[in-house]
Amino acid sequence: MDIDSLISSVSGILWSLPLIGVILLAGVIFTVRTGAVQVRGIPDMIRQLFGGEKSSDGTSSFQSLMMSLANRVGTGNIAGVATAIAAGGPGAVFWMWFAALLGAATSFIESTLGQIYKERDPDTGEYRGGPAYYFTKGFAHRSAGFATVYGVLFAAVTIVAMSFTGPGVQSNAMSTAINNAFGVPLWIVAIFLMALLALIIIGGVKRIAAFASFVVPPMAVLYMLLALVVLVLNFDMVPTVFGEIFGSAFGFHAVYGAIWGLAIKWGVQRGLYSNEAGQGSGPHHAAVAEVSHPAKQGFVQAFAVYIDTLLVCSATAFIILSTDMFAVFEGETHGNPTIYVGEIGAEIEPGPGYVQGGFDTVMPGLGSAFVAIALFFFAFTTLVAFYYMAEVNMSFLTRNMTSRTARRVLIRVLQLITVISVGYGAVNSGGSAWGLADIGVGAMAWLNVLGILLLHGPAVKALKDYYAQKKQGVEPQFDPRPLAIPGADFWETRADQRVAVEAAGGVEARPEWGSDISEDQLNTMIDEVEGDGQLSEESRRAAREAGEDGSGGSGGSGTPRS
Repeated sequence: MDIDSLISSVSGILWSLPLIGVILLAGVIFTVRTGAVQVRGIPDMIRQLFGGEKSSDGTSSFQSLMMSLANRVGTGNIAGVATAIAAGGPGAVFWMWFAALLGAATSFIESTLGQIYKERDPDTGEYRGGPAYYFTKGFAHRSAGFATVYGVLFAAVTIVAMSFTGPGVQSNAMSTAINNAFGVPLWIVAIFLMALLALIIIGGVKRIAAFASFVVPPMAVLYMLLALVVLVLNFDMVPTVFGEIFGSAFGFHAVYGAIWGLAIKWGVQRGLYSNEAGQGSGPHHAAVAEVSHPAKQGFVQAFAVYIDTLLVCSATAFIILSTDMFAVFEGETHGNPTIYVGEIGAEIEPGPGYVQGGFDTVMPGLGSAFVAIALFFFAFTTLVAFYYMAEVNMSFLTRNMTSRTARRVLIRVLQLITVISVGYGAVNSGGSAWGLADIGVGAMAWLNVLGILLLHGPAVKALKDYYAQKKQGVEPQFDPRPLAIPGADFWETRADQRVAVEAAGGVEARPEWGSDISEDQLNTMIDEVEGDGQLSEESRRAAREAGEDGSGGSGGSGTPRS
């Protein structure tokens, strides 16, 4: 067996139906354990999107959401949807929605865990968190050795996948799309990508968050608006589109009834690939948010799954189906006899070409250019998110090193490797590149979903604590000790410092205090307490105003300096 065959075999094993089944099972379990948080928590999801503020150590909830969507919304939202329809028929779209519904519960669990067990970077002071952190801390009280090994293994796999094997295939998709649409040489695209990525990632999490917040919203909104234009211009097809989706999803459609099993397989599979719930990517972005309670970011990241699948993936599906720019093939393979052939014919390979054809029906000749631009932005934001995850896990592996210089050098080396991987991938399309990328992400998914099935208890406790405090009419603040959650050192320190400030001020402690107090204000209070044991009138007023406001913001809810 040659190396390409070996890579293909390993990739096929990792991404086989057992992984899909385990992720779905996790979604069912988490739905039951949380009381269907993905449904009853929708008001909190929307409320938390714009609540809170960023601080010197963390980002706002909105910025964290944008960083997460930068990773979730990628080439799979275009090519993946088209492939699912070609192999499983229009019914695959319904099962993508179903996967998103279960995946939102999983995303809540893993992202809340990311917040519970986050910590500060020893050099920058920025918040860090993710599966490597919550496995190491969450399992430590059961078996310190297992916890360490499992956390280190996840971190090592993620670094390789996000900095070495993954970036190349994304950059190749971008360079190929730009070359085909505009004739720009691959090497020019490669240099541009390398320079732009380096400029962003060298600036750290703040610049990454700013970039994601600037690019992702207009990118996704423009794509969905243009999809809406296509749908409106083909409004007479709307009943047919929904009829095909629901009819073929359950085997009732005359044409697609025989392949409803494939609709389930491809819809669930592509839905999970796209929204990434359970794969361990979301918790990295969730951990950096400035919130007063971990469940708040769990709500935000659960909503990210809905945005990715119910909005962006659905936009692609409606473009393809409403313009009849698709074909469905027997045996799940392009080139086989067709079950259905639309206006696009059977010659076009399933993928971006279907979307391009759909746009060309309303914007003749511009479909190729628009899809190329969309793919460029979708893939580039994914590259930025890839690097951030690699950096977080490098920080995890090096956080106990005594030499600050050594830690920073390793981060620079990581940045160099990532930039080189992007440049190399942009001009080369090795046959095994996609297989290697799938192996890396598949290994991450297996490690994370099995781990959170064992560790999800603290996230469920945090959710119950959140709702209990809301029922009392106070803004939720998190202290892990009453909930018997060990290892959450960040939150223990934060809770102690808040109590100390309130007590030293000679005023009654109020749980809702500080929901809108920035970290700088809280640090000022601590300085005053350390000085003469009394809060100034200005500090008292800031605390009272935050308590009276009760707006639910979360700026400054991170741990102040010691």
